[in-house]
Amino acid sequence: MGDLEVLENGLPSVRTRTTFASEGGIEQMVEEMNPSRDSFLSRLMRNIRDFKLIRRRRRRDLERIDSFLEKFSNGPKPADPTDESNSNHCWGRTLVVDPSENFHYRWLSVISMALVYNVVMIVGRSVFWELQKLSPTTWYCLDYLCDGIYLFDMVIHARTGYLEQGLLVRDSKQLFKNYIRSYQVKLDLLSLVPTDLTYLIMDTSCDLHVPCIVIFRLNRLLRFHRLLEFFDRTETRTNFPYAFRIAKLVFYILVIIHWNACLYFAVSYSIGFGTDTWVYNMTTPRFSSLRHQYIYCFYWSTLTLTTIGEMPPPVRDEEYVFVVVDFLIGVLIFATIVGNVGSMITNMNVTRSEFQRRMDGVKQYLEFRKVSKELENRVIKWFDYLWINRQSLDEDDVTSVLPDKLKAEIAIHVHMETLKRVKVFQDCEPGLLVQLVLKLKLQVFSPGDYICRKGDVGKEMYIVKRGQLHVVGDDGKKVLVTLSEGCVFGELSILNISGVKTGNRRTANVRSVGFSDLFCLSKEDLWNVLAEYPEAQKMLIERGKQILIKDGLLDEKDAKAKDLEDSNLQARLNKLQTAFDNLQTRFARFFSEYTRTQKQLKQRLYRLEMKSNRPLNDQQLAQNFATVSLRTYKNKTISEFLEKERS
Repeated sequence: MGDLEVLENGLPSVRTRTTFASEGGIEQMVEEMNPSRDSFLSRLMRNIRDFKLIRRRRRRDLERIDSFLEKFSNGPKPADPTDESNSNHCWGRTLVVDPSENFHYRWLSVISMALVYNVVMIVGRSVFWELQKLSPTTWYCLDYLCDGIYLFDMVIHARTGYLEQGLLVRDSKQLFKNYIRSYQVKLDLLSLVPTDLTYLIMDTSCDLHVPCIVIFRLNRLLRFHRLLEFFDRTETRTNFPYAFRIAKLVFYILVIIHWNACLYFAVSYSIGFGTDTWVYNMTTPRFSSLRHQYIYCFYWSTLTLTTIGEMPPPVRDEEYVFVVVDFLIGVLIFATIVGNVGSMITNMNVTRSEFQRRMDGVKQYLEFRKVSKELENRVIKWFDYLWINRQSLDEDDVTSVLPDKLKAEIAIHVHMETLKRVKVFQDCEPGLLVQLVLKLKLQVFSPGDYICRKGDVGKEMYIVKRGQLHVVGDDGKKVLVTLSEGCVFGELSILNISGVKTGNRRTANVRSVGFSDLFCLSKEDLWNVLAEYPEAQKMLIERGKQILIKDGLLDEKDAKAKDLEDSNLQARLNKLQTAFDNLQTRFARFFSEYTRTQKQLKQRLYRLEMKSNRPLNDQQLAQNFATVSLRTYKNKTISEFLEKERS
């Protein structure tokens, strides 16, 4: 009972206590009023009551989102189902269907089933009269049920939202106008033309007559675009797109064979059953049954469209024409289908082919370089481990087509549990963690590989995702500590904390026991991210110092001295940066002034050249000399200037 009164975050649940008091108080009062009741029965009743309450509570409580993921999620917040103002529900005040919601997809499945029924049964019942005579009432009920689904589909289609400037349009008038302007409204209206009114004029009985009156319902097949839309939606939603594409092709093949079988039976009827060896023969009761009629026609259609042949040859000219057309259609259609199937099968194995290509390239390189057989076997085992665990050689290539926000969301979902275990990065800014989680790289180590050795400069931190690691002594045999899933090491060596007694070097040898998957974060990536978050940088360094002080690995005096030296150096760098900025500004001003002066000189020279093209009198020459001499030619005499100008 005590466990039920505490939520996931350790806070007492007032609602849970109230529930127990309201739902279990009566039975408790009855038990207290009846002390003579057997203790075993009372305990049994209490256990049953508690079990029922637990089940009710689980059904009532909404699924709780992880607070860590909710804190750093970039996506939209989950909608409150109790909020009446939420307009995302398709059955709001006005019927507006969101095409991305499940309701739209489920409705597409309903209209697709009605369309498949019409595709198969309208043609079949119009040719095989025995099929129509099985249960006419049932067929008519199903027909008009499909018509009702078609009619309601027009309402749904007219209220289906569409995106405009990235937002879903919910205005009913705009939705209706958009539906009226589309080409689909014409097909929808034609598919609901009441051709069944011919039932009132013509005889509805169908006995030894082809085609039956059901043929007038062929306009119902004009709603085929909804089936294609359902196929497109399913292909994007399913986790097995290639298998679905193959199933879709099989469906197309069966429909084509079915229609061709019906057409063969109709041609046999028009020529005359049993008149020659090519047409269908109904002289015996066995051949008159519906089952044999359809199976034989379907068999003939399959052999003909697949160009296998082995059927009785045609006798009449019209029979030859029909068979030739069937062969041509079969060659074109099945060549396309077989090509698509081959392409899909190739695409299904494209991942394996790419993986095998890379592995073959590495094996050829090892053979060319005469690498030892032991090392080659280790490389091959490493590739086998990657393929068995369905791990990509480069996860960045897989998600490279996604925008940064979606990549961050995926990375948070994948590495959420990993980030929770890193104490240094707890309570950091959401933006910092989003940037760091994108920098995590997955590395796979083989059995016996050393992740780091004692004395190496720490340039990465590691988080164990899967596998076990041994911290061994210098001899490589004595096992000091075993690191398992979720362990973190090396995070302090990449923070560049001054005063560390080990000098940011590895203090132990870490070796992989078996195949181990580790997430790696390099020092360069960390500091590139921290450059944009100075406050987080200070917080991480202070937190790292506290951990080092607690473990006795930090020389506080040396740390203070280096911090003072770093602060002085930083101040000098800031002054130098300020001086450089001022110098750059002055240089920009000087360059601008130089450009302006050069332009003015070119204009003056141009004016002088223009004036030199016409003869000048002495007065003009004197004025020009006076003007120029005041600026540039102060050392020249008037006679020298006049001689130069005349020459």
